[in-house]
Amino acid sequence: MVPPAPGDDRPPPPRGADNSRRRYADFLHRWRTAPDTIDAKDKPSEPTAEPEPAPGARATARQRYRQWLWPRRRAIASMLLLGIVGIAIDLIWPVVSCHLFDNVILDGTRAPADRQHELVLWSAIMLGIYLFGSLLGYVRTMQSTRLFAHLAFDLRRHLYGRILRLPLDEVYALKTGGVISRLSSDVDSTTGLLQNALLSPVLAGLRLVATVVVMFWLDWRLALAAIVVMPPVMLVHARFIGRVRPIWRSIGADRQEVDARVGEAVSGLRIVRGFARERAETRQFTVGHHAVIKKQVLSARTHGAVNLVWSLLMPMATLAVVAYGGWLVIDGTSTIGTVVALQAYLWRLLEPVMQIANSISETQRGLAAMERVFELAAKPAEKPDRPGARPAAADFRVLRFEGVSFGYGNGPLVLHELDLEVPRGATVALVGPSGAGKTTFSDLVARFHDPTQGRITLDGTDLRDLQLASYRALLGLVQQETFLFDGSVRDNIRYPRRSASDAEVEAAARRANADEFVQRLPQGYDTKIGERGVKLSGGQRQRLAIARALLADPAILILDEATSNLDTESERLIQESLTGLLRGRTTFVIAHRLSTIASADLIAVFDGGRIVERGTHRELLALGGRYRRMVELQAQGVVDPWQQDRSTA
Repeated sequence: MVPPAPGDDRPPPPRGADNSRRRYADFLHRWRTAPDTIDAKDKPSEPTAEPEPAPGARATARQRYRQWLWPRRRAIASMLLLGIVGIAIDLIWPVVSCHLFDNVILDGTRAPADRQHELVLWSAIMLGIYLFGSLLGYVRTMQSTRLFAHLAFDLRRHLYGRILRLPLDEVYALKTGGVISRLSSDVDSTTGLLQNALLSPVLAGLRLVATVVVMFWLDWRLALAAIVVMPPVMLVHARFIGRVRPIWRSIGADRQEVDARVGEAVSGLRIVRGFARERAETRQFTVGHHAVIKKQVLSARTHGAVNLVWSLLMPMATLAVVAYGGWLVIDGTSTIGTVVALQAYLWRLLEPVMQIANSISETQRGLAAMERVFELAAKPAEKPDRPGARPAAADFRVLRFEGVSFGYGNGPLVLHELDLEVPRGATVALVGPSGAGKTTFSDLVARFHDPTQGRITLDGTDLRDLQLASYRALLGLVQQETFLFDGSVRDNIRYPRRSASDAEVEAAARRANADEFVQRLPQGYDTKIGERGVKLSGGQRQRLAIARALLADPAILILDEATSNLDTESERLIQESLTGLLRGRTTFVIAHRLSTIASADLIAVFDGGRIVERGTHRELLALGGRYRRMVELQAQGVVDPWQQDRSTA
């Protein structure tokens, strides 16, 4: 597909085709007609997800950027000072060369020995000055490296800490690729703004002004001839460079999407291979990168238009100085030394102009990254503590749900008017069909979400009036999809309590029936288990998760389908582990298997976001309701008795 020519009023290419040409054609049309609409994901089939930040948001981002730089202001000032000294040293030689040509080398009125002596003297002085300048340059380079490394680390640490504390729905919206993109390339580009938007243009501006002043001091006529060609070039540069920023913002969004897709494919590699989707995933990766490459070429082409003009500037300026300077020398109104010095200053004049131009270009890229970084950094943390919030007591007596309803965002309610009282140390089993609200209920217990209506209290105190960190410290969580980190067995068990001794770690593993298989691993507790524990079986991963919870010693424990999808032997071992884990703890168990829930102190039957039955196992059997039908169907070998019961109801 051929992109539309400039000024083409034809409609954009049809959306929905998943190939790089159509993506790029759609992007190019919007870049030419409405660039503000392309500063986000440019996949044609998806709506814009990251609109161009409002001017107020940009101003806020710049303010936060200045605040971030402020603690390093002395190091920045030191780099500026060293740069200024370097500029002064660099500007000395052309003046000295002018003196040497006019008053030493070409001065036939002086004795040769006298002229040779002065030539050697000036050469020695300039050598010393340049050695000193090289030393300052080395010091400045080391300071720059150290400064930028610390700035990048500080920003990454702050951003990573913020991401870990964001509401879950916002983190999930970022996707893994988006998180990694912001922590890596976006942080690097944001850090580079210090060089591209401050140090480089300031020093280049000072060099430019100083060079122009010296040039006019030497010969104002040659100086005018040298700089007269620059204003048109700057106008051309300003015309083209403002269109680069939307391109780089779009490239950043595309890379985020590609990175996220790669992360999903690697995490779900078994599914990819199981359905023979390797070629399809490779094609998706290729399409995404082709679109990025095309946009990079467009950016380079835009830069090339500017660079083309710059490439003509140097020969024109050089010709102007040599021709006009030679005319003045022949006319007797100037000197060869002045022409030579002006020629040297011409190179020094173009260098800062090029630096300023490149800084403007790179700044466009950096500003787009800065807005993304500080937009994320400015997001409020998950559930900040209310004024006067107090610590949660580990020896609480009762946890209550009082008229609790909940809905995700602005969506409909998924839980309705729940009332439940759970004494300390009780085990509550949450049962019901998929989508009935069990996991959402447990998320409210963990304060991953807060009720839309009603409240949850701990000894009569609303959880929102307790310090979140202190309340979460009471919790332990064992999920169906066990998450283990890429480290050793010991590190994974020790995760909730880093100060735990090796003996405590191994004791927790024995209580979780994990010690036996761990001892058979190649390096025992020091064995690396791979990302998400990929080197272990499902039952082994689940036992390590239980050991981790045992070591944490939580007051409130949430078990979400902890024994599902396991073989009989693994389930038996885990049931034995759970017996010790549940003892003396307030526990919420989400399960389908009768063996897991029959001994619970209270069973709550969920359906449609409501608790439709509650009681002990015996009480619910006697009630003859949905729970009893589930038990009977399970005894008949029905795999999903809740779904079977719902379909026959």
